[in-house]
Amino acid sequence: MTLLQFITYTGTFVFALTGALKARKFQMDIFGGLVVAFATAYGGGTIRDVLIGIRPVNWVNDYVALALVVAGGIITFLLKEGVNKFSKTIFFTDALGIGLFTAAGIEVALAQGVNQPYALIMGVISATFGGLIADIFCNDVPNLFKRGELYATACAIGGAIYLLLKQTNIDKEINLIICVVLVIAIRIYSKRNRLQLPNI
Repeated sequence: MTLLQFITYTGTFVFALTGALKARKFQMDIFGGLVVAFATAYGGGTIRDVLIGIRPVNWVNDYVALALVVAGGIITFLLKEGVNKFSKTIFFTDALGIGLFTAAGIEVALAQGVNQPYALIMGVISATFGGLIADIFCNDVPNLFKRGELYATACAIGGAIYLLLKQTNIDKEINLIICVVLVIAIRIYSKRNRLQLPNI
């Protein structure tokens, strides 16, 4: 298994946990939780694949990814009230997920011949649109649109630096790790310090 595959599968599992935890917050049953987990884990990558013409989309026939989503939902269900003691769990799993999926989305787009600026956009879509869909399902304001939180911006900054470092001699795997860590760090820092972009 390559590092990129590991990052993709880890991101899928982490986003499935995020979706299931979000469903618990809104008191859904286990079926609703699995639907939200599925949307969170697969939504962004599906939109990316549709936009750049990948057929079938990434999760079709991938039993490992499907098992990871189901496992994320079941684990959240089995933990019951224990999860609720950790109020920041959803935030940190989401931060990890967007970091992982930014790098993975960019690499998938580049492998399909997409140029770098649009590969960056595909990376941001991969990382953020699954959560956007899940928030819509939960009738909640998406993190993508909340003030005082650098969400897609964190992905864009981390992804841009990742693309810049690809022009150097730095090892590809180290560059992937830098991208993931940078996105997570910006996301957490912006949340704690209430950083926000100027109003339109």
